[in-house]
Amino acid sequence: MEQIVKKINEAASFIEARLTNTPQIGLILGSGLGDLAEEIENAVQIDYTSIPHFPTATVTGHAGRLVIGELCGQNVIAMQGRFHFYEGYTMQEVTFPVRVMKALGVSTLVVTNACGGMNPSFQPGDLMIIEDHLNVTGTNPLIGPNDDQLGVRFPDMSHAYDENLRSVAAEAAETLGFTLQNGVYAGISGPNFMTAAELVMLRRLGGDVVGMSTVPEVIVARHAGLRVLGISCITDMAIGEEIAGVSHDEVIETAAKTKPRFIALLKETLSRIK
Repeated sequence: MEQIVKKINEAASFIEARLTNTPQIGLILGSGLGDLAEEIENAVQIDYTSIPHFPTATVTGHAGRLVIGELCGQNVIAMQGRFHFYEGYTMQEVTFPVRVMKALGVSTLVVTNACGGMNPSFQPGDLMIIEDHLNVTGTNPLIGPNDDQLGVRFPDMSHAYDENLRSVAAEAAETLGFTLQNGVYAGISGPNFMTAAELVMLRRLGGDVVGMSTVPEVIVARHAGLRVLGISCITDMAIGEEIAGVSHDEVIETAAKTKPRFIALLKETLSRIK
């Protein structure tokens, strides 16, 4: 555990040496949302490959760099591309950037993703505020020795997604003229899409959408004491009884079509966060 803290501090020191302002809000930009980072002003861009102990993004559509600067009146640090458990990384490696954000001074994390919709009232292109999640990955990033410098041994996850931030996002959407869905995100390990029976199971467990990210990052963010806002883009329908199959290309295509509305929502939301 001492080695993890050392790695976090080394990565944070490397990044901090290149900054003029302290980031307050962290952004994890999911599939198709990397363009938002291009709007960050006075930006410092750092490739993941140059940061000590950072993994490397391997998924198509994930640029693989940090962009740090000012956006909508906030000092932000944005991840253009995230890491996934299915890429072969450990859960600790997947969530390492969240630890580094905390060490840099971030107090609020906004996490986004592309996901499949299991709630039959949803449709592709909908945006959903994450109210809660199901960890169906089969593991947890907090397994192993705990260091009290990073967080308590048994963190409370009963209110993982900040209620005030969810209200801010809902008000932002109303200002922009559309309504957000609300629901539970079921986080799986991937990389395969689910079978019909598995989708039926997840829906019966209470999941509204399903995806292969977000849950580990949120667990670590809450362990670190960060406020969390999660927003999902529903790129396809994953209703077990009606499933017709899906490909990653289709996910990227729908995410791209939804991108302007998603980016507008994130910018309006950021401008309102206090």
